[in-house]
Amino acid sequence: MRITSTSCICPVLVCLCFVQRCYGAAHHGSIKVTRNQTKHIEGETEVHHRPKRGWVWNQFFVLEEHMGPDPQYVGKLHSNSDKGDGSVKYILTGEGAGTIFIIDDTTGDIHSTKSLDREQKTHYVLHAQAIDRRTNKPLEPESEFIIKVQDINDNAPKFTDGPYIVTVPEMSEMGTSVLQVTATDADDPTYGNSARVVYSILQGQPYFSVDPKTGVIRTALHNMDREAREHYSVVIQAKDMAGQVGGLSGSTTVNITLTDVNDNPPRFPQKHYQLYVPESAQVGSAVGKIKANDADTGSNADMKYTIINGDGSGVFSISTDKETREGIISLKKPLNYEKKKSYTLNIEGANTHVDFRFSHLGPFKDVTMLKIIVGDVDEPPLFTMPSYVMEVYENAKIGTPVGTVMAQDPDAANNLVRYFIDHNTEEDRYFTIDASTGTIKTAKIFDREETPWYNITVAASEIDNPELVSHVSVGVRILDVNDNPPELARDYDVVVCENAKPGQVIQTITATDKDNSANGARFHFSLDEGLSLNPNFTLRNNEDNTASILTRRRRYSRTTQDTYYLPVLISDGGVPPLSSSSTLTIRVCACERDGRVRTCHAEAFLSSAGLSTGALIAILLCVVILLAIVVLFITLRRSKKEPLIISEEDVRENVVTYDDEGGGEEDTEAFDITALRNPSAAEELKYRRDVRPEVKPVSRHHLSSSLDSIDVQEFIKQRLAEADLDPSVPPYDSLQTYAYEGHRSEAGSISSLDSATTHSDQDYNYLGDWGPEFKKLAELYGEIESERTT
Repeated sequence: MRITSTSCICPVLVCLCFVQRCYGAAHHGSIKVTRNQTKHIEGETEVHHRPKRGWVWNQFFVLEEHMGPDPQYVGKLHSNSDKGDGSVKYILTGEGAGTIFIIDDTTGDIHSTKSLDREQKTHYVLHAQAIDRRTNKPLEPESEFIIKVQDINDNAPKFTDGPYIVTVPEMSEMGTSVLQVTATDADDPTYGNSARVVYSILQGQPYFSVDPKTGVIRTALHNMDREAREHYSVVIQAKDMAGQVGGLSGSTTVNITLTDVNDNPPRFPQKHYQLYVPESAQVGSAVGKIKANDADTGSNADMKYTIINGDGSGVFSISTDKETREGIISLKKPLNYEKKKSYTLNIEGANTHVDFRFSHLGPFKDVTMLKIIVGDVDEPPLFTMPSYVMEVYENAKIGTPVGTVMAQDPDAANNLVRYFIDHNTEEDRYFTIDASTGTIKTAKIFDREETPWYNITVAASEIDNPELVSHVSVGVRILDVNDNPPELARDYDVVVCENAKPGQVIQTITATDKDNSANGARFHFSLDEGLSLNPNFTLRNNEDNTASILTRRRRYSRTTQDTYYLPVLISDGGVPPLSSSSTLTIRVCACERDGRVRTCHAEAFLSSAGLSTGALIAILLCVVILLAIVVLFITLRRSKKEPLIISEEDVRENVVTYDDEGGGEEDTEAFDITALRNPSAAEELKYRRDVRPEVKPVSRHHLSSSLDSIDVQEFIKQRLAEADLDPSVPPYDSLQTYAYEGHRSEAGSISSLDSATTHSDQDYNYLGDWGPEFKKLAELYGEIESERTT
């Protein structure tokens, strides 16, 4: 199948199409070879004929933007099998087949029915096939070909990023790059000059230029001054077809702003200025302004003002307002018209940021002269001192002079001055002032310990002009008088251990005095001399405002005395000296060997055990329950012992046995051998062994002589008769047994019954070393030893 095209119109295009087609046929075309087969005649040799070739052209061209009334002819399909009799049918399929491209199925002519746009789609891929119209069978295999949309210059260049805003420093050199602009053309850059763009400047000359090929905008003049012109609007054109006539073009606007550089020095509008300042101006207040002009902006116009010389440099100061760039003139010292009536200042204004590239345009500073004239005003009285400090003793009588203030009229008239106190606070009511002399006196009695310092304000005004008032601060210090005796610094809880030794320090005390150090910093401690010598404790003055409490004997007993009272006399070193007496309470406590307090009394023990109220209540309930059980048990036991006689008829001899134990050796009331030996002597010699007798006991030798003469048999008979006649005994026989040990041994008794009446020199301190099991025994013997020492 052969495909032909007549899309080339002009001779040049025909030539190009011919070359392109030949090139395409040679490189892109597929060749279908058809052979003409002939029958062999017998006897003749076979003749080989060169087969015919079907040239297949696989590429068509169609112009875009076709605006004609008729469909645009694209090309023609032709098959070698087509004899022109209409038996061959051509079929077209693929992109745009039947909608954009139609084919005559008999002739194979292809037409384009729509105007095409290469910028939307550059080519179409289609398939062509020739079939037998009668049998619908393909005569040749399906062939693929491409229809390319041929470009025309139908798109103008466009600036996609415009308009542009850009800056460039002023005073830049010629040729300084400002911006590069780029225009795009949608036409085919590979075909002709449709997409070849050149740049030109339509507006902005002679200040700027543009490179035709690259689109780079540059400055075209030297030293462009922002102060002369700041904004420029430059119009750049981009034209295709290499700028030839007939080419399409597009334009954009570039807004260029010159940025500031410090190329202008500051300048004062005048070389001489004059300023009026009244003498009543307050120190620190602003009295005037001055400004130097600078054509630059931003930081390039920042400047600093200074006073370089002049007789007023010590009276006035200048600072710079960063917002307004003005020099603020302030007063450093008070003015006095009567002393000096004018001042002269030389003020300099200089840029703070200098660009050395433009130093040849400087210097970047300027100087002007300012004359300040002092104005005369009627001033209020002036005190001789800015403030006063006075002193007065506490407890001073009302009307005592404290001090005197003085003020004068600074004007030439020298008017009389009147004084008064501003009673704005309560402190001002403690003093009065003489309106003529300015003497301050007390109006109340002061207590330094309550308020040591008073601040009052004294005012002075001219008698002729009371509205002009000046004030001064007066501080009154209250001096101390020794009117407070010293006291103990706190309530001391003094504890002495039962096992304390003589000379042991049990507490160090100190004192305080409400008076200041001049009247009470030195304290002296002593015991009250009016009392007798304390045998238990003494006091030692440490000469450093402290005193130590010391023990005077070896042991103390809580059971004997658990609290001691020690009066202490404290005196200060003031004039005259004052003293006070305080009483220390000393508690006796049981301590460990290392001095730690174990317990002082029952409440302290329970507190140290950490028992709460609930725990104490529980313990009390347990004790009550146990007591109830014991009472119940005793009651039941008594109820069992009551029926000693089983019945009235059962009267017989019985032996009643009582299993009651005696009280031991300490129970001297239960059994006494003395009573057994001599009843009459027992009534006289009946002493308690657990308590020391107040009378002198009978000697052992005398007692032994009396016992030897007792008739034991007679004593037993007497007791028997008493038992028989006793109406409280049971109505049956009972057995009472009496024993007699005999005479005392020569070796003496080993019993401890008489140990309480003997004195031993044995030291029981070693019992404290036996551990916690023997603590109670050690305390017991310690108490006995303490009592014996006392």
